[in-house]
Amino acid sequence: MTRRIMHIDLDAFFVSVEQVLNPELRGKPVVVGGKPDRRGVVAAASYEARAFGLHSGMPLVTANRLCPQAIFIEGSFHRYRDASKRFMAILADFSPYLEPMGLDEAYLDATGFESIHGSIKQMALVIRKRIKDELGLCASVGIAGCKVVAKVASDMSKPDGLLEVPAGEERSFLASLPVAQLPGIGKKSKRVLSGLGISTIGQLAALPSGIIKSHFGAAGVTIHNHANGIDDSKVESPGEAKSISRETTFGADTSDESLLKATLRYLSEKAGSALRRQGKHARSVSLKLRYADFTTIARQQTLSQAGDSDRVIFEAGCQLLKRELSTGKQAVRLIGIGVANLVKGRQLDMLDTSDIRLEKLNKAIDHIRQRYGFTAIQTGRTLLLKDIFPANDEGYTLPTPSLSR
Repeated sequence: MTRRIMHIDLDAFFVSVEQVLNPELRGKPVVVGGKPDRRGVVAAASYEARAFGLHSGMPLVTANRLCPQAIFIEGSFHRYRDASKRFMAILADFSPYLEPMGLDEAYLDATGFESIHGSIKQMALVIRKRIKDELGLCASVGIAGCKVVAKVASDMSKPDGLLEVPAGEERSFLASLPVAQLPGIGKKSKRVLSGLGISTIGQLAALPSGIIKSHFGAAGVTIHNHANGIDDSKVESPGEAKSISRETTFGADTSDESLLKATLRYLSEKAGSALRRQGKHARSVSLKLRYADFTTIARQQTLSQAGDSDRVIFEAGCQLLKRELSTGKQAVRLIGIGVANLVKGRQLDMLDTSDIRLEKLNKAIDHIRQRYGFTAIQTGRTLLLKDIFPANDEGYTLPTPSLSR
């Protein structure tokens, strides 16, 4: 049976959700990410804004300079998360073989579903109609014999389009496209290929595999296969999260140790809460700092015993922070905390009642926050943040607001 894979991608997702909530924004240059007079980056831009050169990851101040008439919205991650859940639920109605790729895109294995919908293309049309009718959002869909070509096809069909690559024509479909359109080819890879005189995917496909492997190592085999329209990877449900992290950028670079620790404590509480919701414990904690000159460092510490409490996460992060600050580097632009090496549960020491008390305390705090809002109960340290960041039921809204969670 011939494989048929779909890649479904919601167009300008964050912006589109905002336009559904406020129809007056439709047809206008809209930026989600924050106010242009504050530090932050573009999380999403409408197609009208993209016409001025705006794109995700661009500093808001640059976006405002390029398109001063744009409407800047702070946005809310929680609205986008809810819309994403509804989107994935629609896709799950069509095939049990679903692989989400972030909030706004997914692969769907549609092999063999022709008998139900008449054709795979007709199936895609029904999916797009349901997304439009139920969510008010536009989806672009690519259909091909493998994931990598389906992804390229959906990118080419944007916005609000549908492109099917006939079975067996994957290689010829890719051949004339710029090499940068192949997933996995970034700026560095593009420079290497350019040095080899390669500008199209077809030229890359025609290179001897040995040459590609000599420049890209083991990954070169995958790159060469993809360029030839070959991708045997399955559409699979996502595995369990291997790590959890939370971070934020400060409105102004800071060396204020009290502010750094207060923010680190809050981020530790958010990471700890997410960890406990998953019923996991972490064996390691990591600290991320970005300095004023954009130098970024990451430090990790292994815990003596796997834990899930805010206090354990914060104390480990605080030790790492103290060590970094002692080096007398520049002011800090961004701070983040992460937990990794996650395990299901752990054995409590029945002779150490402090662990048992801490676990009960965490459960009580989580219950209060779930019922009354995340900031309903705080440590004295995080109270410092109430005059800096706005708050809602989900907690403090940190830059970039649309990604605060």
